Amino acid sequence: MTIQHAIQQVFVQLSASIGQLTDAEYSQPSPTLFNATIGQHVRHIIELFIELEKGYESGVVNYEKRKRDYRIETDKAFAAAQLQEIYNTIERPDKQLLLEAGYDEHSDELLTIQSNYYREVVYNLEHTVHHMALIRVGIADVSAIKLPEGYGVASSTIKYRKACAQ
Repeated sequence: MTIQHAIQQVFVQLSASIGQLTDAEYSQPSPTLFNATIGQHVRHIIELFIELEKGYESGVVNYEKRKRDYRIETDKAFAAAQLQEIYNTIERPDKQLLLEAGYDEHSDELLTIQSNYYREVVYNLEHTVHHMALIRVGIADVSAIKLPEGYGVASSTIKYRKACAQ
């Protein structure tokens, strides 16, 4: 299995869950998520992948420069189309990248770290699963839809649980 295939599998789950929500549920604040919405979490996932795509072209990735597109968090059809676009283009050759990040809210100084495309894809996959766990909690607040047992759970955790059950 390739990392791209793993992301594609996760995106299928995420897209299916979005598809089951009503438009109102997708953009309804979740009290458990400090009034964040499912759509806001989906937007965050998508925008990191968009920044990785931009960084692949330029050679420099900076996730902090994401657009924060309100349409992604309020229009589930548009969000699903964005996920499909990422799904269709994620499979690329590895290459060296620079990761820019600023960790001091009082300074514009950026750290520059050597990375590569595959490492950033892995980061985005882990980040997606983490946000899907939050989405799962939010969905429980705003909807009665049923999600698969492994939704928002890391594959290593699923494997561990299976091994413990035997």
